[in-house]
Amino acid sequence: MSRRQVHLNVNILNAGVFGGSWRFPGTDPVASFGLDHYVRIARRAEEARFDAVFLADGPAIREDIRYRPFNSLEPSVILAAVAAATSRIGLIATLSSSYNHPYDVARRFASLDLLSGGRSGWNVVTTAGADAARNFGFDEEPEHGARYQRAAEFVAVVRALWNSWEPGALVGDKSAHRFADPDKIHPVDHRGTHFRVAGPLNVPRSPQGEPVVVQAGASSDGRGLAARVGEVIFTAAQTEQEAGEYYRDVKSRAVALGRRAEDVLILPGLSTVLGSTEREAAQRRELLDELVPPDYALNRLAAQLGVDREALRLDAPLPWHLLPEPDRAGGSQTFYKIALGLARRDNLTVRQLLRELGGGAGHRIVTGTPEQIADAIVDWVDKGIADGFNLMPDVLPDGFDDFVDGVVPILRRRGVLRTEYETTTLRGHLGLPVPGHTRPHAEGAA
Repeated sequence: MSRRQVHLNVNILNAGVFGGSWRFPGTDPVASFGLDHYVRIARRAEEARFDAVFLADGPAIREDIRYRPFNSLEPSVILAAVAAATSRIGLIATLSSSYNHPYDVARRFASLDLLSGGRSGWNVVTTAGADAARNFGFDEEPEHGARYQRAAEFVAVVRALWNSWEPGALVGDKSAHRFADPDKIHPVDHRGTHFRVAGPLNVPRSPQGEPVVVQAGASSDGRGLAARVGEVIFTAAQTEQEAGEYYRDVKSRAVALGRRAEDVLILPGLSTVLGSTEREAAQRRELLDELVPPDYALNRLAAQLGVDREALRLDAPLPWHLLPEPDRAGGSQTFYKIALGLARRDNLTVRQLLRELGGGAGHRIVTGTPEQIADAIVDWVDKGIADGFNLMPDVLPDGFDDFVDGVVPILRRRGVLRTEYETTTLRGHLGLPVPGHTRPHAEGAA
């Protein structure tokens, strides 16, 4: 019996996932402001036969800019350039459903999908935080449930626009001097709660039919949206129990909505710290912890918890009396739950919690040799609590080079990672079906 294949994306998170990655010896702290950084990592990911590269994003400058580089460049622009420099690797970008319009998002991703030969994916986010809200004319971020209601309608409208064109509508009939049969382009007439769209998209369908829809969310609202619209689900889980509960819940919700469980892939985030020996890996992790600016870590944790920085004392427990239950918290409930879960389970002080979070990142961190990292990856996939991982190397690009050179050969020897691409599209890499064409509508979205 063949083993389950591991799906892997690499998150190109500026200098690396740790708060002090940009300070690591030999690292260029401003590399992420140049195109070569993204192209180099994408080409290495393609050499390793990864499914995709992934770019996170937030439409605001955070208050902690003085402590580390930030995600500055618009992600779909970066991936358009990466598409020209690669041939097979998938291209996933984050664009907010809170602060964009469906027609613009549909057009951007359809363009990227067509020009890349069917390799694009859209990570739908509802964008927490008042800093982003103020950039778009709001005093505060919208209420949590309202953000997800808007997102559901947003995705339905985007998909209706992608279905404006029937398959094969781009016919290229030179004798008739036309590109498409107008009868194969359908109008979209949507007047929903949040959006009005009254025309077809001006970009034809790509070889994969539609860009892959990616989503992430740990709250009840987030899980509901993931089960309804997500084809790839990014999640954060620190333990097997957390990963298993999330995996079973979201897949069962998807099945209840009439979807197939295998058409929803769940990829937890995984931060890696590699060394040729356990001691070397531990020393690297220790240095990374020391390089995290303390003020950065404290400010980030305070923001995630929704408390004043002064309420956090390094060698004391969290101020539990100030913290609401996760389902009543604002902001990102995903990382709120992660922080509270870690602190409760291990009775951690604030200082200990910051270390476990890698300075505030929040995803599971595995420190060890290539064999140990491979064990951690295969274990969760074999146990049926993950379909693969959204990889977040500690330092970029060196930490990713270490993964490709050290871990990838082990995964291949174990028969869980492809040696060659068998398809040309992101859907093909992920084993997802090409969506059947439906006449444009956005009914029941909200």
